[in-house]
Amino acid sequence: MRYDLVVFDNDGVLVDSESISNRLLAAYLTELGHPTTYEDSIRDYMGSAMHRIHDLVLERSGQRLPADFDDVFHARVFAAFERELRPVAGATGVLEKLAADGVPYCVASSGSHERIRVGHRATGLDRWFDDARIFSAQDVGKGKPAPDLFLYAAERMGVAPERCVVVEDSPLGVRAAVAAGMDVYGFTAMTPAAKLAGATGLFADMGELADLLR
Repeated sequence: MRYDLVVFDNDGVLVDSESISNRLLAAYLTELGHPTTYEDSIRDYMGSAMHRIHDLVLERSGQRLPADFDDVFHARVFAAFERELRPVAGATGVLEKLAADGVPYCVASSGSHERIRVGHRATGLDRWFDDARIFSAQDVGKGKPAPDLFLYAAERMGVAPERCVVVEDSPLGVRAAVAAGMDVYGFTAMTPAAKLAGATGLFADMGELADLLR
């Protein structure tokens, strides 16, 4: 393995949640008077922390989202996760391979700690991630595309940034990894390859990842 740490994004990389959360986000923003399509949500918010949603809505409309926006949105998402969420195809196999080979790995997500854990429990991925392997934008206060989260995860895992590789599926995540000085492989299952420009490499099937990291 060329790397000492594999850092996974969560939504869309480990858990197949992007279609669920962006469908619900578009519907909720529209309900609040900010017309948003599913495609708009994917384009503008995929891979971002909650503060980016607030910032963009305020910038575009001059209106602030309700104080309980995050709580209401997360309640809807978590309920849908319990009904619909599945692991990304091939993700379990990758984690099994890394664990068997003794390769350190972690997750660094724009989502909250609660969102990460709810998704992992719903999909059975919680067996692969104890608390020491989970990092959230909540830990640093500034989400992707800032490099802060990836740098924090590397520091906590005791690995220099240049020895880390990130697995991402969003343009914001790729930008954050590059800014952190890390290699990054872009997962194109939901995101057009052209939007992940700047990635070290691209792949469309999670089953390809282990070989790419060697």
